[in-house]
Amino acid sequence: MAYAVCHSLIQTVDRILNLDPQKYPISDEGKRQIKDLLAWIESIKLFLQKYPKEAAPFETDVSNAANQAEDVMEHFIYEHYRWNLKAEKMAAVGRPRNRTEILYDFRELDVVMEEISPIAKQMAEIQQQHGVRPATTASSGPVSQPEIDNDTCDGSRIVITTRDESVASHVTASIPHKMKLMTPENSWILLKKKAFRDRELESDMEKIAWEVVAGCEGLPLAIVLIGGILLEEKMEAWGDIARDVKSAVESTTEFGKRIALSYTYLPVDLRPCFLYMGGFPEDHEIRISKLIKLWIAEGFVGNENEAKDYLYKLVRRNLPLITSLKPNADFKSCNIHDMVRDMAKSQALDENYERRLSIGHTDLTRLARAYASTLRSCLTFQPNESSLGGLRKFKLLRVLDVVDTDAYSLPAPVFELFHLRYLAFGCPMEVPYAISRLQNLRALIVRPSKRLRHHSNDNVDLPLEIWMLPLLTHLVSFFDLLPDPKGAASALKELLTLNVVKKLICTEQIMGLLYNLKKLAITYFGDKYPNEDYQLHNLHLLTQLEKLTLVVKKGSLLEKKAKPVFPKSLKKLTLSGWRFPWEYMKAISTLPELQVLKLRDHAFEGRAWSTIQEDSDDDDDEEEEEEEQEQEEEVGDLFDKLEYLLIQESDLEEWKTKKDHFLGLKRLVLNRCGKLKKIPEDIGNILELKLIEVDRTNDPLLKCVQGIRDYQKEFNDRVLLVRQL
Repeated sequence: MAYAVCHSLIQTVDRILNLDPQKYPISDEGKRQIKDLLAWIESIKLFLQKYPKEAAPFETDVSNAANQAEDVMEHFIYEHYRWNLKAEKMAAVGRPRNRTEILYDFRELDVVMEEISPIAKQMAEIQQQHGVRPATTASSGPVSQPEIDNDTCDGSRIVITTRDESVASHVTASIPHKMKLMTPENSWILLKKKAFRDRELESDMEKIAWEVVAGCEGLPLAIVLIGGILLEEKMEAWGDIARDVKSAVESTTEFGKRIALSYTYLPVDLRPCFLYMGGFPEDHEIRISKLIKLWIAEGFVGNENEAKDYLYKLVRRNLPLITSLKPNADFKSCNIHDMVRDMAKSQALDENYERRLSIGHTDLTRLARAYASTLRSCLTFQPNESSLGGLRKFKLLRVLDVVDTDAYSLPAPVFELFHLRYLAFGCPMEVPYAISRLQNLRALIVRPSKRLRHHSNDNVDLPLEIWMLPLLTHLVSFFDLLPDPKGAASALKELLTLNVVKKLICTEQIMGLLYNLKKLAITYFGDKYPNEDYQLHNLHLLTQLEKLTLVVKKGSLLEKKAKPVFPKSLKKLTLSGWRFPWEYMKAISTLPELQVLKLRDHAFEGRAWSTIQEDSDDDDDEEEEEEEQEQEEEVGDLFDKLEYLLIQESDLEEWKTKKDHFLGLKRLVLNRCGKLKKIPEDIGNILELKLIEVDRTNDPLLKCVQGIRDYQKEFNDRVLLVRQL
């Protein structure tokens, strides 16, 4: 944790040194002291990363000192921010305040420097000592493979087990066998071998043994250890063990040692990310997109790509378990095994992590009494009408998630939390004009809370001030029209996600203000505004856009005026309710980067879709055919990179295509396409295709797909999976 705190402190120091000196005046002595601190902390951070073993004795002292330094600096920013707000109000009534009244020299850092400087000096001495090299973990470098004389092999084998996939990949050139959590049946077999190999159990004892199996949740280490406990205990004690398997396993010294190694050998920059995951409630499914936003807000990572890299490294060490994937095989959600989660919570307590993070606490008023001056993240998961009462005391909050509280409004002091970077709350709370005060806000998320999820029509009105958040990166909500900037707004240069906005008119001005968007979702209402021109032809101006969702609800009269022009950068496109003619698909088929295409709720309408250029018998059309062939050559292959295709709720009856038009397709989903009775057999010849999913109620289509599967198995020896929906 010391590494993460140092990293966060360096970011805070950098912010302070780049603040407007007129609004945040610091004395020359104060600046010198801050720069000295920065030099010490940067050297300590480097030592923590390079010499984790030698740094272990310093962990607690470094964490405490760095935390204290960051508290001092962020309180400085907060108090000056409050002073500036009051100064602006007083100036408005003709009572200006003198800014020299608050010239700051950071004398509070003297104590911190007295603690930090000797630690940094000791670390420097260790680095200079002869023979000290950067400590390595099992995954820090390649493992040399032993030379094997194939002529003298006697059948012996070496089995290497590891939680880290990178270790396995260095040991062998073949694909390592990846263990999954054991099934109840296999768990029973393993427990039987360890606890009662040659004994037959009576029915009541066998029932208790099965309860033990369930309590281990498929974790082989837990099963082996609990088997050893049962072997030593009398059967009369088995019932007590079965009631609390987790405690019984965790009480063993062997379990503690083995599970702790997963954290001991974890690189220092990954540790805070792992501990953060351990704070989520038991059995909670964590959405990856949310987790990444939280890591960035806390300062653990700098951007989304770095966050994904960190998550991948944690997954390779089998700490989080991936529970679902996106159509392009990216991680969608994960959770943590209960026993791994308990280990993370124990480590968090040892490292005083609770001073920065609170997840699931139901009484913020009581929490404020202990950690109001240090807490950085606060996430709630249980409804509590009074849970927002103590928010005014958390001056250093970076993350606030109160989606599932029962409150109908956020208290005014929330909008004075200058350090806030991630704010999530539930409908029907309003977003007031005071949102513009949160100049560090990166993610604003407004979702229906648990008590309101049956009210699908709840909307959020966004104020004009939403355009005044320079660092806003993600705006996720269910809101009506994005407010007209009225010429007073500046471009939201950092905004990457806008989801879900209703009735967005894509004028050139709006597109120019959102030019860095990577993800956009818009909903339109054909019954209410059938004659509105939403200028979707301007979508092509969003040259960075990768994910686009366009939905029409309650009518589809928009199709006559709303033909979109898609940017070439699109990787994922979802259309719903538009009832476009299938001829419009030509523009989509040539998108060079498109990987995922989802067509829902009659996105396209008509009995036939063909990607094949029909032959003409008319000699007069030869010249036209040559021109069309030249155009095809210019645009390249159709659906060149498409990997996932979903057609759901469609009146399609005939689909003409060939494998060359979907060369990269890996997964095809046809759901609720009742009139579609067959698909071209050539689809089965797509070498990348691994899975076809079909609505179980469409028997003719299901038989057609199964026939394609059987043909590929018999004549091409290919495994093509068919799944019924």
